[in-house]
Order: sequence, then structure tokens, then C-alpha cells
Amino acid sequence: MVFPQSDIVLVSNGPGELLTWVYPLARRLRRDLVAARLHLVLTPCPHAHGREAGTAAALGVFDHVIPARCFWHLLLLPRRYRRWGSQGVVVFLGGDQLWAVLLAARLGYRHVCYAEWVARWPRWCDRIAAMGPVAYGRVPGRWRLRTRIVGDLMADVSPEQGGSPPIPEAAPATIALLPGSKPAKLCLGVPFMLATAEKLHQHHPECRFLLPLAPMVRHRDLLRFAGPQNPLAATFGASAARLDAPSPSHPHWSLCTATRVRIALVDRHPAHDQLRRCTMALTTVGANTAELAALAVPMVVVLPTQHPQVMRAWDGPLGLLSRAPLLGPVVTKVVVSMVLRRGSGLAWPNLQAGRMVVPERIGPITPTQIAREMSVLLHHPARLEAMTMALRQLRGPGGATAALSAMVMEVLRLQVHCRRRHPLPPVAERSVAEQPAAAERS
Repeated sequence: MVFPQSDIVLVSNGPGELLTWVYPLARRLRRDLVAARLHLVLTPCPHAHGREAGTAAALGVFDHVIPARCFWHLLLLPRRYRRWGSQGVVVFLGGDQLWAVLLAARLGYRHVCYAEWVARWPRWCDRIAAMGPVAYGRVPGRWRLRTRIVGDLMADVSPEQGGSPPIPEAAPATIALLPGSKPAKLCLGVPFMLATAEKLHQHHPECRFLLPLAPMVRHRDLLRFAGPQNPLAATFGASAARLDAPSPSHPHWSLCTATRVRIALVDRHPAHDQLRRCTMALTTVGANTAELAALAVPMVVVLPTQHPQVMRAWDGPLGLLSRAPLLGPVVTKVVVSMVLRRGSGLAWPNLQAGRMVVPERIGPITPTQIAREMSVLLHHPARLEAMTMALRQLRGPGGATAALSAMVMEVLRLQVHCRRRHPLPPVAERSVAEQPAAAERS
């Protein structure tokens, strides 16, 4: 079906959601709704690099990208900002759900919310696309007729062509390092993972290392976080690093330490085909864990808590409170102590399964401890294979992007027959009856 006068507005904020949720759905919508106009609206984020809009535009799937700095102007004066069609849908795909609710109301469009764990404003959602039975079960009963389980968008990830040259497959073991994308995470993650790589290389000199760059992170940004400009670099014991340009023997940009550990920097987005070939990954908490889980890559998840900067990278109210001038240090200490008592359940696969699928190491950890644990895993490949199988079972079937695209098309079709501000008919009876089966598949 063609909707020539329709505008599809995807709302998101962070680099993790941009590649794992927004991009797969945008590609699918481009195929299903050829004539519709596809927009991306970036919402305010305290951890933004300021390069998100340029990265999104470079993906080549959007008619228009509205950067976060223009969000308030768009919300206040949408008609002066651009001419919007009379029919449209706002789709929430990360960040604060309230921004998508307000934008949909301001534009007079219908609202579809992709709920990973919870839909916070179900009254103002025309459709709720639940990731799985957990999110579906948290929707109040009176709003479940608007809800359908579509699955995990991350389960539809697939390798792309082009970008950086492939990492050679002949290496006995390839370790991926994923320190995050936000400055507060990189401030800790880069020196911690460089030091861990050096420690691991001492016992496994045959190992190769790669670091997929986040969309908004540049090569020289890593050098800054690994160098003396970062006051935390020395605390983890990492040696000085330099940046090497590509050469015939090393086709990637590389981050090289004084102990001759070379880390290949992968600047393609997304780097799924590179990650699939890795023996395991060392990552911090966040969207990285969902991406690795979808690719069935074994991982060790780390969260050093000996520095208060770890809290500044968190989203939501706790992250905001941790950055408050006077209240911040108190909130940081309280929340870190709560996390330590909890012990586990911050990585996406562990949250999804309700058990420890991948190891999490949270607390005042050191690179030496993590390198020792990764060395044990390398000596026991059966444990890595078991982790891979568990992640594949947890991932479930694909098809979430197709289901969410179909939901958007359904809303576009129904709004033609429903007056503005009037609720849409509930989801089809057949789809509601299928919820238990969908829950089992998820």
C-alpha cells in the first residue's frame, strides 16, 4: 500500500539506538513505504557528541534529519520549521518516551511506541510495539488492546558490505573491545580496556584485538581518552598509545601501545560482520550488550565503579541526579552501593533471561582481574561455545522490523477513517489471540 502524503517521524537520541533500532527499521520502511517521507528527529541527550545528525544523514535512508539542538524549536513552532503532511506517524525508538508523546501531539500525528521493557505513557500511544512478554505484561490491562508483541529489533541484524577491510580470520583468537560511545563511558572504558588488552597479550601474544568505533567517535578521540589528557588513564596502568595510519601490512587505523599491542580500529557502521568473527568481546553495559547478544558473540561485561564518572554516563533520572552539583556525589554513592548489592543483571542478555547468561563484573575491578578471567575462557573454548548457544536461544526468531513496519502501515491506514484525537480501533482480534504464542517465541 502507498501513502503518498504521509510523514513517518522516527524519534531517538543515542548512537546505540541509532544503529540497532532506527537504522534497521528505517531500511524496512523505505522498502514498504516507498512514497512516504521518512524523517529522523533526535531528542536532547546529555551525552551527545553533537555529531549524531551527520552520522544519521550519512546512512542515506532519511529524507530529513533534525538535530537535537533544533528539537525545542520544532516542538514550539513545527509549522514554521517545515511543511508537514496531514497524515503521519511518530515512532519512538529510544530516549525519553515523553518527547515522542509531545511531538506526536504537536504535529497532530498518531504515535507508535516501541517498548523494550515498559511503555511509560500508554494512554497517549495509539499502538505499543512490545519487544517481548515482559514489556507486554507491564502494559495496564485497559491498554493491552493497543499492544502487540513484535519481537526484538536486534534479532534482525545482518552483515553489510563495504566499509573497513575485513579482519583476517587466520588469527587463533580475536577479541573485540567495546568501551562505549558516550564521553563519560569512554573516559573509563578506553584506558581500562587498553590496560586489559596489554595484560591479556602477555599471556596470549597470538591474540588480535579490534575496536569498532561508535558512529560519533573519531580515531583521535580514542587517543585523547587513552592519553595524559584523561586523568583516569594512569589509574589503570595502561601504557602510552599512538595512532597508526593504514598501511599495506595493517589496512586499518590502529591504536598501538608502548608494549606493542596493536588494536585495529573498525570505522564501518554497523560492524556486524567484523564482530561475528570475534572469539569474544569485552564490553561495558549499554546497547553494546544487546548488539553482541543478537550476534551471539560471547562477552565479558565490565563496570568499574571506583570512579564516580561511571554514573554520569547513565540515562534517566539517576543519571541526571548524579550530575547535580551538590546532590550528585551522594546519589552516586547510594546507587553504586545498590548495584554492588544487586550483583548482576545490568547486561541486556542477563536482564532478558533473568539469569547469568554472560559474566558481569561490577565493582572496583582491575584490568589484571579481567584479563585473568578472559584468559581462562580462552583456555576453555567449550565455555565460550555454551555462551554462544545460550545467546542464540535467547535471541529468538527475527522479523521484528517487518512486524513494526506493518504496525506503522496499519496506523496510517486506520487514521484515514478515524477523526483526529479519536482513538484507533484495537489491534486485530487475530493478533491479540496470537500474543501467548508470540510470547513463547520471544
